[in-house]
Amino acid sequence: MKKGQILENITIEKLVFWGKWFAKHESGKTIFITGGAVPGSIVDLKVIKKRTGYVMTQIVNTIKKSPIEKKHPNNPWGETGWCKWVNIPYEHQLKIKDDQIKESFFHLEKYQKNIAFEPIVPSPLVDGYRNKAEFSFWKHISAKNGVEEHFNVWFHKQGMFSQIEDFDGCILTDKLVNDVYLDIKTFAKQSWLPVYDQKWHTGFFRHIIFRRAFFTDEMMVILSFNPHFNDRNIDLDMTKEYFVWLAERYSEIKSIYLSHNDNKADTAIGKLELIYGNDVIHEKVLGLTFQISPKSFFQTNSHGAEVLYSKVIEFAHKDNIKNWTVLDLYAGTGTIGMIFAKHAKQVTSVELVPDATENGKKNAKLNNIENVEFVNSKVEDFLWGYLEAWKQADLLIIDPPRAGMHPKALPNIMKFKSKQIIYVSCNPATLSRDLEEIIKDWEYSIEKVCPVDMFPHTHHIEVVVSLVKN
Repeated sequence: MKKGQILENITIEKLVFWGKWFAKHESGKTIFITGGAVPGSIVDLKVIKKRTGYVMTQIVNTIKKSPIEKKHPNNPWGETGWCKWVNIPYEHQLKIKDDQIKESFFHLEKYQKNIAFEPIVPSPLVDGYRNKAEFSFWKHISAKNGVEEHFNVWFHKQGMFSQIEDFDGCILTDKLVNDVYLDIKTFAKQSWLPVYDQKWHTGFFRHIIFRRAFFTDEMMVILSFNPHFNDRNIDLDMTKEYFVWLAERYSEIKSIYLSHNDNKADTAIGKLELIYGNDVIHEKVLGLTFQISPKSFFQTNSHGAEVLYSKVIEFAHKDNIKNWTVLDLYAGTGTIGMIFAKHAKQVTSVELVPDATENGKKNAKLNNIENVEFVNSKVEDFLWGYLEAWKQADLLIIDPPRAGMHPKALPNIMKFKSKQIIYVSCNPATLSRDLEEIIKDWEYSIEKVCPVDMFPHTHHIEVVVSLVKN
């Protein structure tokens, strides 16, 4: 097998522990597939990497759909690269994810037998659950392939970052977002202003971003555009007038920004200009109010966030926690830490991104929470300094990005000798890798594991793990 080779008529077998799909070639070679595959489907694959014993591939064509696929009854938009599992009945999605989590823990049984798994927790909303959506304007002109598309707007095609699928809505976003999106798309098309050309850095429209608060029914809209386009002032005046009209039409819109975006990379946020309403919107989770700005990190499933954080609180040993010191590591805006603040003696939330730390401070003040300290630092640096100061913590909450914990942070985690560690992960592969480092010396054991589905119609999953000191 060579890089670029097409492997034909391959049957996809299962999702394996590092988030890749597994198949076998007739030669006996192991195949891993990236992207939103469906078990039981027959596909053509392109080899993108060749390694000893296996190859990495991506799907280029589906020959036969999986027998478990059924057309979603309430999806008029079709299957996009954003929701490749939309035609898999939800009960099958949950089983695939549940099996994946158990498989990802299989190699840990050499350190601990009979790990306790709780049943996977489904998302409260299966459709229309996303509270953040970002869509790109794009043109695709290829003389070689006979393609001339001057106005596409939606999401990148799977495995093809030079092309955008053109859709009028999606099952992952609710009716309000889909309605407002279609209004903006229609305006953009009728304005005759060109979409951005990634190759030549010309054109006007670049991105549309939505932030949606489900529990307060507020929405933020951000239009990203090329500030170097000709007739800039005329175009901006017309655009601003339209968006003010849009806010009058949809009362849920409380904030509108223009993003003056001269980044050559495909990023959406440039210099922000507030042209309507408030600079933030608000969302509520478990009785607390959170400000959401254009750059804020917030769980993309508001209803699911309540379920996830409730599970984290349930896993904590609350009988003793009122006297505990809690460290909230990789804290983002400190949501988990603030939720724990009413149970614990003291919480310290540690986050690398300065904007997230500042948002956390504002949200704590908004909720009159005084026993949370926010630290802007790399987790590995913070842990070393905390230990050097002879400080200890009773409970560690770890919620890292998909890449997992930094290798330098893991040894210091063990030095804390905390009574309990709760690890929240969005990546079963890096989770199992980090857990192996934590439990292999026998100081900690896995008390229980619970998958929580925050991302229906996709292969992504959250997992909550409680570890206790032996």
